Amino acid sequence: QWMGKRQYCSSPEDDSPPIPVCQNFMVPKKEISMFPDMGKWKRSQAYADYMGFILTLNEGVKGKKLTCEYKVSETIEKLLALLGTLDRWIDETPPEDQPSRFGNKAYRTWYAKLDQEAEGLVAAVIPEDKVAAAPEIAVYLKEAVGNSTRIDYGTGHEAAFAIFLCCLCKIGALRVDDQLAIIFKVFDRYLVVMRKLQKTYRMEPAGSQGVWGLDDFQFLPFIWGSSQFVDHPTLEPKHFVDEKVVNENHHDYMFLECIKFINEMKTGPFAEHSNQLWNISAVPTWSKVNQGLIRMYKAECLEKFPVIQHFKFGSLISIQPVKP
Repeated sequence: QWMGKRQYCSSPEDDSPPIPVCQNFMVPKKEISMFPDMGKWKRSQAYADYMGFILTLNEGVKGKKLTCEYKVSETIEKLLALLGTLDRWIDETPPEDQPSRFGNKAYRTWYAKLDQEAEGLVAAVIPEDKVAAAPEIAVYLKEAVGNSTRIDYGTGHEAAFAIFLCCLCKIGALRVDDQLAIIFKVFDRYLVVMRKLQKTYRMEPAGSQGVWGLDDFQFLPFIWGSSQFVDHPTLEPKHFVDEKVVNENHHDYMFLECIKFINEMKTGPFAEHSNQLWNISAVPTWSKVNQGLIRMYKAECLEKFPVIQHFKFGSLISIQPVKP
């Protein structure tokens, strides 16, 4: 089942629309303005859908390599083209000379282009009969690349990209059999573009816990990446701190791609700059790592007011309570 109890992605055999045609799309808006609103979020359809989406994909990639074979649909190809466009815009917007090392202002020029073009980019990805959803879904794409005022990026932005993909499932643009391509093609390409943004414009980590956080910028690829390793015959959690293992296997495993990026960006002993990950390398099995990271994600990201206050809710990602 796709995303918990309700079937959102239309299955390949089923051509009926997953959402009634009378769907009223709306521009998403913030709903969590004070700490007491957090209960509303935890009880919402949005929370159930989001966790269902994350966990369905977590099951889907279990024990599979990035290089394995899977279906690549037309929508997936279009999403890769969209990410390719964002990537090209980075090349066309070089960083400015400025006194401060962090937060290069050229990022704002890059972001302004996305802000302007987002709706058109999304409309090009979704089926013609669903084009009314473009303004609603485009909001999540714009939220997924960082904040142009603060020139920072964090797990809330990453979550917006997952929500963007979840919305594409809900309108039937992505289907159940796109699961592997969603992570191995689209999300993986998204990470490449985000790393390029972070590096090019020296973006600040949003709400970083410094050495005590899992990673300055990402979380989901560690969840899905640890799932890829479940029941691996030779590679255990203790191996990912070995640079040789990382360099030889990162093409197959999302988790190791993340470690490789950390090794490139940080200096000094791994145990010092990435203490949480160092601790995780002592966990005996990948399935324990995977379960622990899911618990940590809920606690450190989804239950933190400073992250959730920025989330936006509309008709597809609804703040309404879960229907019993």
